[in-house]
Amino acid sequence: MERGKRIGKDEKSERDERDERMVTDEKTGGSIGMKMDGRVEEVGKMEREVGRTMGIGKDEVFLKWGERRDEEWSEEWEERYWEVMGREGRKVVVLDDDPTGIQTVHGVFVYTDAGMESIRAGLLGEERVFFILTNSRALGEEETVRLHREIGRKVAAAAEELGVEFLLVSRGDSTLRGHYPAETESLREGLEGEGVRVDGEVICPFFEEGGRFTAGDVHYVEMGDGRLVPAGETEFAKDSSFGYVSSDLKDWVEEKSGGKVKREDVVSVSLEELREYRIGEVADKLMGVEHFGKVVVNAVSYEDLKVFVIALLEALGRGKYFLFRTAASFVKVLGGMEDRALLEGTDLYGNVRSRFGGLVVVGSHVQKTTRQLEVLGKREGLCFLEFSVEGIGDEEKMEAEKRRVLKEAGRQMAAGVSVVIYTGRQVRTAESGKREDNLALSVRISEAVTDLVGRMPVTPRFLVAKGGITSSDIGTKALGVKKAFVPGQILAGVPVWVTGEESRFPGIPYVIFPGNVGAEDALLQVVEKLEGGAVTGE
Repeated sequence: MERGKRIGKDEKSERDERDERMVTDEKTGGSIGMKMDGRVEEVGKMEREVGRTMGIGKDEVFLKWGERRDEEWSEEWEERYWEVMGREGRKVVVLDDDPTGIQTVHGVFVYTDAGMESIRAGLLGEERVFFILTNSRALGEEETVRLHREIGRKVAAAAEELGVEFLLVSRGDSTLRGHYPAETESLREGLEGEGVRVDGEVICPFFEEGGRFTAGDVHYVEMGDGRLVPAGETEFAKDSSFGYVSSDLKDWVEEKSGGKVKREDVVSVSLEELREYRIGEVADKLMGVEHFGKVVVNAVSYEDLKVFVIALLEALGRGKYFLFRTAASFVKVLGGMEDRALLEGTDLYGNVRSRFGGLVVVGSHVQKTTRQLEVLGKREGLCFLEFSVEGIGDEEKMEAEKRRVLKEAGRQMAAGVSVVIYTGRQVRTAESGKREDNLALSVRISEAVTDLVGRMPVTPRFLVAKGGITSSDIGTKALGVKKAFVPGQILAGVPVWVTGEESRFPGIPYVIFPGNVGAEDALLQVVEKLEGGAVTGE
């Protein structure tokens, strides 16, 4: 098994002032390099100051709960995990609420629709794991419920027809955003409508590559300086569409369920149980779960997940069936995937030759992305264009803005210069303040950005999209991808699609960069790899 042309001073406007932060390259007359404007820098500075007031040391958490040392994870247990996985034949179907859930896997396919043809193809494929992109984080809850109920029904029906056993994973955000519990509840309804009894739901948001750890039932987010901050105290918990207050996952389940599930009814698998290899005890605990009970899994290392999966498969073998609401790390372990080295630019281009520049599109507004954009802005040789969405409700104004950006982006890329298009850094919310309206506004902005990419006059050498909704819409709507291959990650937690022949730009590397992942220089690292790996020519 496989382990911008600038406008003259006499044409002053708000847009002109925004464009003045570009500096003109003497040879091309284009906007090469970038002076990050005060708004971007101020937002980033303010958020970093807030961040310094929170959190505890990572070492403190690991000392309390016992950080596993390499020598404590014996070769015997590693062999036992692979022995168990070697006997495991169930297909793992992963429903991804945005395209970033592939950030730990390689050698798999992603289908961008949930039709029966795609589901059958995935179930019959040689790969043990396949992904279906639902993009449900960009949908309203009512639409999400309908979609997941239908997917649950289709997967169960197709599996019965083909004689394939399966496990169904709802891959969600490692910082706890998304339509929960609506998605897993509707999946259960769809499955049980086809005769599949679902005993419980396993919740595991651990994501090592992104610095997300669960200890003592509290979910933590690692900050850039190594502090671990309870998830409920981070900017992610203040999300205008999917906000929450609880960091203890038992409390979080009660909060998100509106009190329908009480914290005392949530089963917890502790780090102590996993560190002491109490496989039988954990399996027995899982055997006691019924009536769609909730199970929280603590984990601060991949080895913790491997121990849990050994116990889980024992319970499955004794007749239990679970749905899974997890982050990306769990998928890797449940799918029995070995580690793979990070991709280099040369791995992605092969013998492809292009004289055009690449394209980077930044839609995410989270603090991490803002800081990454600041760092990238210091690199010379790139063209930076802000795409204003101030007129998002005015079709004529937005069309004029799109034409402005497209004209300059096309000119620069045709000259071999890579272009970075980004939306303003201030988070925009709906006048009503309602979560559904905020989500709808985010979707309209994403659609405008997507339209830009779809109308790009030249084929980019590479494409990077920053942000979940942005990357999904670009992949499915602008590029028209139906099925993509995932060769791996270009940085830890940053996956790559290779687009199919049916897409608008076939065969180019498409980097799907989550908004909440990576160090401050991560976006710069990705661009450097892609710029350095390309072979230029006619």
